[in-house]
Amino acid sequence: MDRLYGNFVRPGDLVFDVGAHVGDRVASFCRLGARVVAVEPQQPMLKTLRLLYGRRLSVAIEPVAVGAAASKSRMLINPENPTVSTLSPAFVAAAQGAPGWEAQSWSENAIVEITTLDALVAKHGGPAFIKIDVEGLEAEALAGLSSAVPALSFEFTTIQRDVALLCIERCAAMGFTRFNAALGESQELVGDWRTANEITHWLNQLPQSANSGDIYAVLH
Repeated sequence: MDRLYGNFVRPGDLVFDVGAHVGDRVASFCRLGARVVAVEPQQPMLKTLRLLYGRRLSVAIEPVAVGAAASKSRMLINPENPTVSTLSPAFVAAAQGAPGWEAQSWSENAIVEITTLDALVAKHGGPAFIKIDVEGLEAEALAGLSSAVPALSFEFTTIQRDVALLCIERCAAMGFTRFNAALGESQELVGDWRTANEITHWLNQLPQSANSGDIYAVLH
């Protein structure tokens, strides 16, 4: 993980970890010497983040979700697998009956605050890297970012390729020129850097069984 994120993060950089969950990426960014804004709306995960990082001056914890505009919304919570809790009913609908998702159940819910990436930039400063992992709300999160940053990543799933395609389109419109990807939790880029059209083709050709991963976008 450190080797992968070391391609984008240098000591002293500011990083936004959007969908920080219990902080495995926060730990990596800290090991790389970055300052981190950890964004996570779920109360049990916030408790863990505060326990692990609450006293670190280099980590700011934001107990919110990220979307296209500041608001409140209902989070659909998967109590057995909270890393796939989501603000997107379409994500839950896409998972119903999909191979590999049969055991998932979003049986609880909670109202959470939503902010925007622009608001986080205004509050904390411009990041060198943004990691977005928000279970089907990635396009909305990017819609709340009006200016490009040096690099970012967003999660994709093969049950919702359309969301990732919207993210690629948004990134290209903001000026990102090079794209890559990592499958699942491999922590390894899949190959050479590609154009927006090339990464779109790669994503469309990916077998359904690939399930998920992250797409990386850099300005230059």
